[in-house]
Amino acid sequence: MAPTSLRHALELCKEHGRERRNLSVERIAERMGLTDHWTVYKWVQNGRIPANMIRPFEEVCGVDFVTRWLAASAGRLVINIPTGRNVTPTDIAELQARLNDAVGSLLTFHAGQAGATETLAAVEQAMAGLAWHRGTVAKHLQPELEFQS
Repeated sequence: MAPTSLRHALELCKEHGRERRNLSVERIAERMGLTDHWTVYKWVQNGRIPANMIRPFEEVCGVDFVTRWLAASAGRLVINIPTGRNVTPTDIAELQARLNDAVGSLLTFHAGQAGATETLAAVEQAMAGLAWHRGTVAKHLQPELEFQS
């Protein structure tokens, strides 16, 4: 899911923390080192968060929706840095599925049967997948040094 606003990104992070990590807002605040959990409620309510608290908030919640929304709102695409692991056939199949979803979304959008938000999300997912694989291939061209102990 792609956030549609900063407030939506904050809500998605909070919900992810609740659903996947069993974190209440009180526990999120505690793990961030905040003395008042109402601060987190305020950030989510008004869609504002201090820049220096974005990464701690995302780390505690376990997802980076705010960072992704900030990048997307500036017309940028965020991709995960390739880890250098070997690509599996499953990775390629997942890329193919993302590309098929993006093309299908474009077809239904231009036929007037889908919204722009969903179509953009599908296209961005496909672009991110391609960019990740590009990074993996580029890393192959510049292998990392293996240090011996």
